[in-house]
Amino acid sequence: MPYVTVGKENSGNIDIYYEDFGAGQPIVLIHGFPLSGHSWEKQVAVLLDKGYRVITYDRRGFGNSSQPSFGYDYDTFADDLNTLIAKLDLRDVVLVGFSMGTGEVTRYLGYGSERVSKAVLMAPMPPFLLKTDDNPEGVDRSVFDGIMKSIVEDRPAYLSAFLKDFYNVDVLLGDRISKDAIQASWNVAAGASAKGTLDCVPSWLTDFRDDLPHIDVPTLIIHGDSDRILPFDSTAKRLPQLIKDSRLVVISGGPHAINWTHAEQVNPLLLNFLKGN
Repeated sequence: MPYVTVGKENSGNIDIYYEDFGAGQPIVLIHGFPLSGHSWEKQVAVLLDKGYRVITYDRRGFGNSSQPSFGYDYDTFADDLNTLIAKLDLRDVVLVGFSMGTGEVTRYLGYGSERVSKAVLMAPMPPFLLKTDDNPEGVDRSVFDGIMKSIVEDRPAYLSAFLKDFYNVDVLLGDRISKDAIQASWNVAAGASAKGTLDCVPSWLTDFRDDLPHIDVPTLIIHGDSDRILPFDSTAKRLPQLIKDSRLVVISGGPHAINWTHAEQVNPLLLNFLKGN
């Protein structure tokens, strides 16, 4: 399995696992919490069939990557992404982020877009999730405190509850999501770093408002109007005014995990955007 080393902790390397398939323009798919690069399976096959080179990777602490005790912040996440892009010498890249992965895309492009031609923010986290005096559209801090408390008390039970809202199971089970797919997601999430899972929560409160004006590539934003994890009004709805060359598409009835439950709508949007339409 291929890895790129992004640092060290004591006597061990910190390695990021990645998969690199196909040929053509490179598309880097950046997964959401608390899953892995394999959560893109409904997009990978389609992109390969259309002649793209597809790269997925597992965020530190998740999937097959190392599980260090530190580095669960967006400066480090963006550095990890940059190390992978540099190692593979990718150019004319399209960065596609889902949920937490949209933070990597935003922070990376905040540094510059020399190697990047386009970006996709799917179920995005930016601009700023935390409710403050100058960000009244945000979410109360007590919500995030409660999440951290639940993770510490019983992480497996928290993950089960989280995935119900991730997929809107009460509405979509048996139609757009199966019990088997939910169990597979839980297995991946439960195998992640316990500390990394906890430490990711404060990273969700990152203020990306200074990064967004630096995004100077065409950007597609996709969000479900029934997203229970990242509320539309706090996130995607605000982005067209903050990203110069952007387009927002709302998936009717879409939960958070639209790349899985609504792949038949998401994939054509993605392919059309890649073709320049």
